[in-house]
Amino acid sequence: MPREPGRRAFDRLLRDVRACRLCEEHLPHGVRPILRADPAARVLVAGQAPGRRVHATGVPFDDPSGDRLRDWMGVSREVFDDAARIAVLPMGFCYPGAGRSGDLPPRPECAEAWRRRLLDALPAIRLTLVLGRHALEWHVEGAAGRTLTDVVRGWRSLPPTVVPLPHPSPRNNRWLAAHPWFAAELLPALRRRVARALAPDRPRR
Repeated sequence: MPREPGRRAFDRLLRDVRACRLCEEHLPHGVRPILRADPAARVLVAGQAPGRRVHATGVPFDDPSGDRLRDWMGVSREVFDDAARIAVLPMGFCYPGAGRSGDLPPRPECAEAWRRRLLDALPAIRLTLVLGRHALEWHVEGAAGRTLTDVVRGWRSLPPTVVPLPHPSPRNNRWLAAHPWFAAELLPALRRRVARALAPDRPRR
């Protein structure tokens, strides 16, 4: 049975993204676009860029950051890795390399070329988790020029379909320790919203 036209267009878009070479000259470890998406996905994880380990495996959040993120969300690895439930679209699809104080920022070419087209192709998204400053500036209105702490602390003022988060990297352990309200107040709400977004639709009466 042939696949529906919309699905064929989406698969073609993913192939084009994975074949992208726009910023190849700026990537010291080579080109390897890493993302996960499906038109049926209910939750979007909007991250920064793959790290060295994820670049090596090709699997989104296949590292300690992913372990922490799944714990924050209250989901299993099986659920997280199901593209029909959770899409993962970093701001930059390739590992940008390391800088003096951690990984370099995501390359801007990815978002400019692909992000709007991919987001438009995900009509079922109910909840977007926004990780880190670069993703916040794209997905959260008014985030530019504010600190990450300020944006995350103001999570209640945002639409319930968007949750701002620090990056779950171990590098942020000090931030997490300094802001106990994050675990006490935001994470329980996050888990409830993720569970609701992933819940099957109720049949109409």
